[in-house]
Amino acid sequence: MDFRIGVDVGGTFTDFLLQPEAGPPRAVKVPSTPADPTEGFFAGIAEMAAGEGRAVAAFLAGVDLIVHGTTITTNAVLTGEIARVGLLTTRGFRDALAMRRGIREAQYDNRYTAPPPLVPRWLRLPITERVDVAGALVTPLAADDVTRALGQLAAAGVEAVAICFLHAWANPEHEIEAERLTEAALPHVYVTRSSAILPQIRFTERVSTTVLNAAVGPPLGRYLDQLTARLAASGFRGTLLVMQSNGGVAAPLVARAAAATTLLSGPAAAPTAGLAYAAPHDLRDFITVDMGGTSFDVCLVKDGAAALTAEGRIGRYPFGLPMLAIHTIGAGGGSIGWIDEGGLLRMGPRSAGAEPGPACYGRGGTRATCTDADLILGYLNPDYFLGGRLPLSPDRARAAVEAEIARPLGRSIEAAAAGMVEVIDANMAAGIRHVTVERGHDPRAFPLVVAGGAGPIHAAGIARELGIGRLLVPRDSSIFCAAGMLFSDLRHDLVRSYVTPFDGIDLDRFRTTAGSLLAEGRATLAAEGIGPEQALLALACDVRYVGQYHEITVALLGEEAEAGDLSGVAKRFHETHDRLYGYALPGTPLELVNVRAVARGLVAKPRLPDLAPGGASAALGGRRPAFLPEAGGFEEIPVYGGAALGRGARLRGPAIIELAMTTVVVPPGWRVECDRYGSFLMEAA
Repeated sequence: MDFRIGVDVGGTFTDFLLQPEAGPPRAVKVPSTPADPTEGFFAGIAEMAAGEGRAVAAFLAGVDLIVHGTTITTNAVLTGEIARVGLLTTRGFRDALAMRRGIREAQYDNRYTAPPPLVPRWLRLPITERVDVAGALVTPLAADDVTRALGQLAAAGVEAVAICFLHAWANPEHEIEAERLTEAALPHVYVTRSSAILPQIRFTERVSTTVLNAAVGPPLGRYLDQLTARLAASGFRGTLLVMQSNGGVAAPLVARAAAATTLLSGPAAAPTAGLAYAAPHDLRDFITVDMGGTSFDVCLVKDGAAALTAEGRIGRYPFGLPMLAIHTIGAGGGSIGWIDEGGLLRMGPRSAGAEPGPACYGRGGTRATCTDADLILGYLNPDYFLGGRLPLSPDRARAAVEAEIARPLGRSIEAAAAGMVEVIDANMAAGIRHVTVERGHDPRAFPLVVAGGAGPIHAAGIARELGIGRLLVPRDSSIFCAAGMLFSDLRHDLVRSYVTPFDGIDLDRFRTTAGSLLAEGRATLAAEGIGPEQALLALACDVRYVGQYHEITVALLGEEAEAGDLSGVAKRFHETHDRLYGYALPGTPLELVNVRAVARGLVAKPRLPDLAPGGASAALGGRRPAFLPEAGGFEEIPVYGGAALGRGARLRGPAIIELAMTTVVVPPGWRVECDRYGSFLMEAA
């Protein structure tokens, strides 16, 4: 096979990285097509095929692997275009989904309205059954209740059924039987049960996660069916993998069954890409920032690993599946500027998206966006946006900013545009503080690894807000997550609850639980074509002090589980608790809550291409006026062609580096060096 492809479908653009078997990778970026994402997908395929001088069928016949990040499930939840779901749950608990934990997200907001349940009450049907917290049978499953409920759900036209019974994590027998009855009665309906998707304690999170999985399963399934059929018809015979929220990839059949694992599919590739590009600089502590057209995604990487969380939210709905701790805000190139009721300038979270896009696109958009402001301030070349494939209109940008921002504020167009950039930079800096300062980290100790088409324009402004003096801008930053997907291994996170005092652990039960998780992980990887030599499995425990509500995940090392010596786990728990919260209580009893396993299938990683040496002088392409906040106005500054900057090239700001798919703004006092792989290392003087 000749090629591997990473594909990241974003809200504004769809990004591709083509990795040939021999030769440098090639980046492609096309506008996303929200009405039918496969159109944008195949527009990129056609462009890559043309670049290789092949017909689409001949090109796809030479593609070994496509790794795909998708926003299908995310958009389904955020737009409300989810499947109609019916919920079967233990009698007396049908309202747990609506009650949640009775906690208001904004307790001082007198006009607070809770998000509507993903399943209306008339589709949440009670089933007589009960097992206790130890998994012992209390009340047998009433099969007649299930049959009657399924008749109601069939009449209601549900597309999916979620099954979540009390304490099913301890004994899934009733859920398995209800699943069997459902699949027999409704063979064309998507079915998911909590004991398969999240077999752990906490009913609220378990039922919410199960319902979310059911709600997004049909939309994802339809999309994958459409995509795989069209790929097959176009000549593709390789492997398709789907990016998951945990930073790993999975086969389509696995992703379809656990559709909620793709709720943050695209952004989850950023930390993996960050590690690949940061490795030549020995960076193990950094922050990835990805500013695309719609959103700004932030993830802190510490000691070479991105943090995972099992307390995620999507559209105000909690879910308990492990995901990378990525913080997202509505700040991107398409973010719309507006004036609030108090007369203050705001940016986002609404975005102009891909259709109609910013006013300067000339596609019918009239709202002033961040991209319009960047164009007015001289950061963007109107004739070289997307390498010249999408010419920008400065006149439309100025008209939009004047009408929407400048005139209401009584400012000049340039001052209004500068204010828009200052506000959105401050918003993004606040997003970085959320993953650093609010978690006990000093952001100044973490360089930024910059991604997204708009990221390199704003990175230095964000760094200035935070006092960060070091940035790494990969040459492929505009398709950063697409690149990260090709570096991602297959990954599956498995969990079983086993709640017991730490000093009273039944080691036989512990080993049995751990062994079943490892066996399940191996079986899943084997179904995806991963052999034993490529499989890497690890165990961990969720531990807490007795009386605490939240746990800390502690890895098991070596043969600790088999040897039955968990003293090292306790020691590492105290150390981690002290690091996270500033104190530890070594004499306080501990409690085991969950046993976890991670099953990884190792894949071949692409190589970063070596860049030929070359200085900066040959890349100088002219000068143009650009707004410099440090100078308080416009100055003529040098513009360098990024493609002509070779290994070892050095330059000083103020300057602009133009690439086909992004622009790097270098403020006064910053110096830039191009590394051997083409990344730009920026440092404040």
